[in-house]
Amino acid sequence: MPQEVDPRTLLAAERTYLAWLRTGLALMGFGFVVARFGLFVSELQMNYHGGVAAPRGSNGPSLWVGVALVGMGIFVEISATLRHRKLVARLGSGQPMDGRPSRMGTAIALLLALGGVALVAYLLMMR
Repeated sequence: MPQEVDPRTLLAAERTYLAWLRTGLALMGFGFVVARFGLFVSELQMNYHGGVAAPRGSNGPSLWVGVALVGMGIFVEISATLRHRKLVARLGSGQPMDGRPSRMGTAIALLLALGGVALVAYLLMMR
């Protein structure tokens, strides 16, 4: 028979889930901005070079970095939802919780750090 779950525990799980959803939305929004930044740069170049447009599709790496960030945001949304559903089911059945750190959180932090290092390298090469 399932045990009664402390409402504070469920509310804490809900807050954590909502924080992951905010993170996913922020990644998707930032990815959109990064993807569109290439268009802005090409417009600036066109104005600077007297109206000569850059070839279509030459947004540089910003399009692919933006798409990768949007994809990462989608991954965060889906995996956070699956993890939250699993957690609530475990809490409802009275199973003990494991005390390990979140693999998803660690993986995303490492990917973002790697992306930051790549961005620093790109900015240093472009100066």
